[in-house]
Amino acid sequence: MTEDVHLGNWAAVGLVAEREVRTRLRSKAFIITTVATLVLLVGFALVMKLVGGGADATVGFTGGATQLEAPLKATAESIGQNIDTRSVPDEAAARKQVEDQSLDALIVGDGSKIVVVVKKDIDDSLRNVVNVLAGQLALNQQIVDLGGDPARVAETVAAAKAEVRPMEPPFDYNGQQLVIGMIAGVLIYMSLLINGQSVAQGVVEEKSSRVVELLLATIRPWQLMAGKVLGIGVVGLIQMIAIGGVGVAAALALGVLTISVGAAVGTVVWLVVWFLLGFIAYSLVFAALAALVSRQEDVAGVITPPLMFVILGYVMGISVLPYDPGNKLIEILSITPLFAPTLMPMRLAMGGVPAWEAALSVALVVALIPALVWLSGRVYRNAVMRSGGKVKLREALRS
Repeated sequence: MTEDVHLGNWAAVGLVAEREVRTRLRSKAFIITTVATLVLLVGFALVMKLVGGGADATVGFTGGATQLEAPLKATAESIGQNIDTRSVPDEAAARKQVEDQSLDALIVGDGSKIVVVVKKDIDDSLRNVVNVLAGQLALNQQIVDLGGDPARVAETVAAAKAEVRPMEPPFDYNGQQLVIGMIAGVLIYMSLLINGQSVAQGVVEEKSSRVVELLLATIRPWQLMAGKVLGIGVVGLIQMIAIGGVGVAAALALGVLTISVGAAVGTVVWLVVWFLLGFIAYSLVFAALAALVSRQEDVAGVITPPLMFVILGYVMGISVLPYDPGNKLIEILSITPLFAPTLMPMRLAMGGVPAWEAALSVALVVALIPALVWLSGRVYRNAVMRSGGKVKLREALRS
């Protein structure tokens, strides 16, 4: 009577996963990659804070022109410019500030027209602002000459708006949402790329060193495969939470992001969800295909076909979404399981995704995973013990 040395199903999976987590968390590559990414994210947030925090120009006013200070700021804001203004009592001192470039421009005169003093030339955006204000002053003078009230006319003009009747409810994508969506896509893409390949390389490493023969003496093939995917997935999840959490927290703390904390947390949560779904689905495929070969040099060849779907989804997302967030093709692809792990988190970070689309994309991937477990487990079981040349996929499926 032979003794059954196989461990319980989940006990064996847990042991393999624990080994993977312990080994990879201690690896220098994981520590260096994680720390370097965190430093880059915080550094990026600091750079954006420094670059985006200042005004587009600083304009001084002197003499009677000081009455134009408030109208100039209002005009600049109306056309999307950020102008700092400064009243300088002494015109000579103000001109000296223009000369040493403390001021980008100085407006002088009695305020009836725009007279701008600059050192050499005026910036095009600032020229646009002062020209718009000059036009308003000229219009006001014409209204006065005709016996009208410029303030009342300006109020009437400002209140006049075109009536827009959209056939579908629009969604306003702001710049921050677009940037967050792109960053989400990069994180998901890099995580799937790095951690998914780690699964494949680990399978081949154990197979080529014959360690797999020792492991399979006590555990079943599917337990080894599931434990490896689970362990590397946990390590990737820790890395994803750390990078996403620290990145969003730094951006909010520095004021680079002005979206609500709830929206920022929601982005990180969706990142985690889609990393898990995408990693599990693709890593099962990578593990099975890697079992077909016995050399590390052959890994890239067998995992390239499924990896192309990850790359294609990422490339389409970053090339189309910034210019056309509501693209119908991207909407359809983001629901299909092959492209959802890279495209859907980008769309969710940008906002405006209907709840049914998000739910359907998750449901389809979740429904696909059991089929991948069965299919990948069959290929892995039939190929992992066969060393030497490459095992054909058709043979692994039939054995």
